[in-house]
Amino acid sequence: MSRLEANTPAIAPLEGIRVLELGNYIAAPTAGRLLADFGAEVIKVERPETGDELRNWRLKKGSVSMLYRTINRNKKSVVLDLRSDAGRAAVLDLVRECDVLLENFRPGTLEKWGLGPEQLSAANPNLVITRISAFGQTGPLAERPGFAAVAEAFSGFRNLVGDPDRAPVRVGVSIGDSIAGLYAAFGAVMALFERDRKSAPGKPLPLDHRIIDVALHEAMFSMMESLIPDQGAYGESRTRTGGRMEGIAPSNAYLCADGASIVVAGNGDGIYRRYMEAIGRPDLAGDASLKSNAQRWEQREMLDEAIGAWSSTVDSTAALEILDAAGVPAGPIYTAEDIVNEPQYQARNMIQNFSVSTGEEILPEVGFPGIVPVMGSASLPIRSLGPDLGEHTGEILGTLLGYSPEEIIKATNSETSQA
Repeated sequence: MSRLEANTPAIAPLEGIRVLELGNYIAAPTAGRLLADFGAEVIKVERPETGDELRNWRLKKGSVSMLYRTINRNKKSVVLDLRSDAGRAAVLDLVRECDVLLENFRPGTLEKWGLGPEQLSAANPNLVITRISAFGQTGPLAERPGFAAVAEAFSGFRNLVGDPDRAPVRVGVSIGDSIAGLYAAFGAVMALFERDRKSAPGKPLPLDHRIIDVALHEAMFSMMESLIPDQGAYGESRTRTGGRMEGIAPSNAYLCADGASIVVAGNGDGIYRRYMEAIGRPDLAGDASLKSNAQRWEQREMLDEAIGAWSSTVDSTAALEILDAAGVPAGPIYTAEDIVNEPQYQARNMIQNFSVSTGEEILPEVGFPGIVPVMGSASLPIRSLGPDLGEHTGEILGTLLGYSPEEIIKATNSETSQA
């Protein structure tokens, strides 16, 4: 079974928190997804007719992508036309009922619409305002637009990805957006924690305590470990090292006889000696010139050649069994199909199956990634996949805000735009 038993007590630490998401693409919606996963009510505002652009990303069939269904799970979709006075007024009405606002527009956009931090705070003095942009809300580059690919390059991250004799490459996921989303969710929860500890009736936290400013490039820059200290201390500029990690050896991917590759991290001093014994190279295990990691890094090409010569003679399953028996950290390089069939993922409820609509047909038993981190013994169950466009407009505007049908039409219909 992909879902937890129905009688399992719900774990929802953010239950009672309401979030307004004015976000498109991946960064702010990732933050919203994380908050929703753990019980927050997340109201996603989308533009009329087209909605979030992510609905069409990696679209294989129909009108709604699996990427949208994944990133926007556990949320409610409301259509509002922010080009209209009525739509912007509805945002302020929703703000009065929310604890957190998420947005990832280009800096200055909300201010242009009359929805800047001062206006939002006036509507709700306890609101946490979480903003994600390419370069942050301040500084000489603040107003410059940019997607995560640009931010990854600006942070120094892209310069380290790939082989040294080729141009830098990108990883296969939107890692800059996703890490920024993680920081945004963390920042929002920190601000809520401070708000609940330090504010008092009639004395809300100062606005600057309630604005979380996440820059995509800074989120990636924070992942760069000792890149800057190493340059300042030693004059060292790190370069691309392919499948290796700078200064760590031997640790790489190796091709096996069956055509599959495995990853082996044998860089610890004790592990290294067991590693070399396991692959039939006791001479390398006892070589005094290879005792330390620094020494092994200097001879990384030789070590990788020796390991590759061994791995090419055994299939990947046998290689992993040999290394596991020797206590050497190693693992397969999985495809999506491998992950779906892996008992470890299944045991922790990390693949959850749903029937899902493409907008044109229902696809049965489609696996979706579970909720991280685990609370309890396994991933919490996904309550719902990313919603259809405007699926909850009537519920939110009509029930939560008490709007009449005419007011709902005015706030959501692009033909009534006034600005």
